[in-house]
Amino acid sequence: MEHITSYISVLQDTVGKLPVESITRVVETLQNARLEGRKVFIMGNGGSASTATHFVCDLAKNTRHDSLPHFRVIGLTDNMAIFSAYANDEGYENVFAAQLANLVEAEDVVIAISASGNSANVVKAIEAAKSYNAVTVGFTGFAGGKLASLVDIQVHVDSYVIEHVEDIHLMLEHMIVKAIKDLAVSESLAKV
Repeated sequence: MEHITSYISVLQDTVGKLPVESITRVVETLQNARLEGRKVFIMGNGGSASTATHFVCDLAKNTRHDSLPHFRVIGLTDNMAIFSAYANDEGYENVFAAQLANLVEAEDVVIAISASGNSANVVKAIEAAKSYNAVTVGFTGFAGGKLASLVDIQVHVDSYVIEHVEDIHLMLEHMIVKAIKDLAVSESLAKV
């Protein structure tokens, strides 16, 4: 029982340290991308791949509103055929960057989710995205890793506990999607 209460307590403290300003910037960035017809790409490895897929699903489906364009969101972890082809032929470190090279354009949004911030394939993808003048976002944990200094907007979870970092990354995607849904409703009401 003590392990569970400790887990919850530390998780609550970590959530309390989240950078609200950075989260707000992500919401604004995504809302602008939506309104301007820009694409949004999301990626991660392992548990972060699951969070990336979840984020793609929620952003595509749960934010739909009759008075607004739908999100053009693409999960870079979700097409196993292309993912494994790039991994096999060009190396695992290129699986995301190679996909971006086919699709990304200036001012698109590229979101990287990495607890350590040091996954080579995520770092290479963000470097590629920046070379195309895309807006880059990183969800990080631990010390932020290389990703922290590369992205335009970092949302850092101040923890070295992988489970907490991954829990909170999923919470962040839900917070962001909920904020975008709320924006759509308030903008719709303002037009009435």
